Amino acid sequence: MTTLVESEEHKSLRAAVAAFARTQPPTLDAEDNKRLWQAAAKLGYIGVNLPEAYGGGGAGITELSLVLEELGASGNPLLMMIVSPAICGTVIARFGTEEQKREWLPPLADGTRLMAFGITEPDAGSNSHRITTTARRDAATGDWLLTGRKVFVSGVDIADATLIVGRTEDARTGRLKPCLFIVPRDAPGFERRPIDMELSAVERQFELTLDDVRLPAAALVGDEDAGLLQLFAGLNPERVMTAAFGIGMGRHALARALDYARERTVWKTPIGAHQAIAHPLAQAHIELELARLMMQKAAHLYDAGDDAGAGEAANMAKYAAGEACVKAVDQAVHTLGGNGLTREYGLGRLITASRVARIAPVSREMILNYVSHQTLGLPKSY
Repeated sequence: MTTLVESEEHKSLRAAVAAFARTQPPTLDAEDNKRLWQAAAKLGYIGVNLPEAYGGGGAGITELSLVLEELGASGNPLLMMIVSPAICGTVIARFGTEEQKREWLPPLADGTRLMAFGITEPDAGSNSHRITTTARRDAATGDWLLTGRKVFVSGVDIADATLIVGRTEDARTGRLKPCLFIVPRDAPGFERRPIDMELSAVERQFELTLDDVRLPAAALVGDEDAGLLQLFAGLNPERVMTAAFGIGMGRHALARALDYARERTVWKTPIGAHQAIAHPLAQAHIELELARLMMQKAAHLYDAGDDAGAGEAANMAKYAAGEACVKAVDQAVHTLGGNGLTREYGLGRLITASRVARIAPVSREMILNYVSHQTLGLPKSY
């Protein structure tokens, strides 16, 4: 297995997605986004990582991240690809019951249904050990009752259900352990409130309130005693896909800057001929390529079943892509000068959007903590 050179199959997939993406108009609102999602799903791109037996493409996160990167490079990234097929689809495919797989995987693959993912809480962030959303059994019926709050949950308004990370009590130790539940959007007691974001994005962010949401026993995904394993089976693809999101956005910004630098002429010379313009753009390209290599390594490790190795590489890929994305966008805007902040060129909105790759789903500082402790063996400060 090599991650240094793409296979001919992957090159062909990349070319096909890029060609498709170039034919699509900009996604300016939710309806545009839905049309793009359905068009991509019809070609098999949305469910490329899901099992063939359930209508997917039978490939992996490697191929799904490639799709998202190319859509992003065209200027039309689909944020919910990180959530619906990569996190939720992967978790259900690996750990769901046969009934859950039959119910959810085919419509997730063909784009007719979406799932959101709720883990972050106001006081815990994404720290699964501090999550306070709790699930308890109704002894009389065997149902689950979920109570808690979630924040910064993407696309709940367009999702048919949300995969919620809660915690249940271990009967042997009394300790709380993470578990995953499928919560339908219309479940009584499940309420959402949009968060007013200063972020130009089609997909909205929500705060969720779960007030004794009653779920059947079958809403639990996988084994109640394997919560962390199942959780990280979804979080590693999330980090890989966030890296793809950032790399695609960075490539898009860089391409706009390169076009401008070739055409914009001052004193009879294209500004791209000047090293003060050319070198920073070359550096941005190099850093995006380096981030892509680590992303491909992480995706290959995950698809090969090496969850531990994928965890380290996925965190590093997400860190590298976030940094490269922000730098590429910043340099692109700077290359265009005042034009970089006009609506005509569409780069100004990326200044805020590019920060998402640094902040979510885990901050660069927490990734540095992970590498410090897990990779370098340094003691924890907390």
